[in-house]
Amino acid sequence: MMSFTLNELALLLIALAIGWILGLMMSGRGKYRRLWRDEQIAHRTAIKDRDARIETANARIAALERQSAGPIGAGTATAVAGAVHGRDDLSRINGISQTQEVALNEAGYHRYGQIAAINAEQEATLEARLGLKPGTIAHEDWRGQAVELERGHKPGLFSRLTGSA
Repeated sequence: MMSFTLNELALLLIALAIGWILGLMMSGRGKYRRLWRDEQIAHRTAIKDRDARIETANARIAALERQSAGPIGAGTATAVAGAVHGRDDLSRINGISQTQEVALNEAGYHRYGQIAAINAEQEATLEARLGLKPGTIAHEDWRGQAVELERGHKPGLFSRLTGSA
């Protein structure tokens, strides 16, 4: 027969008590298991809802593409929005970025004709507003490019270099 000393018996009782407390903490009477299962169900539902929204959106896009006269490409949305709101796509002018176009629109410049008609004072003001070095607008010939775009010509790299349209 095994005999335990008082110290060994005390340690055994402490180990049993700790095991019992840990067991109670871990079991939670199935609470955490239920929470995990509920979370899985909620996740699956969210995924199904997302997939249904994507499918609906794709069906709508396909219907719109069938109705449109031609394919929708990059820049089409900007051109359509500009036509609707009476604005030209100023970013077609070499040297004007999308963010600079927004700043120009905020300053009241929406058409190629407005860019073509700016004077030296307005040019200096725009260069300061856009954070450009003085003379940048003249150097990049924004006015000439705007005139060509207003006429319906798209200026190219070689037309700017040679001076011909």
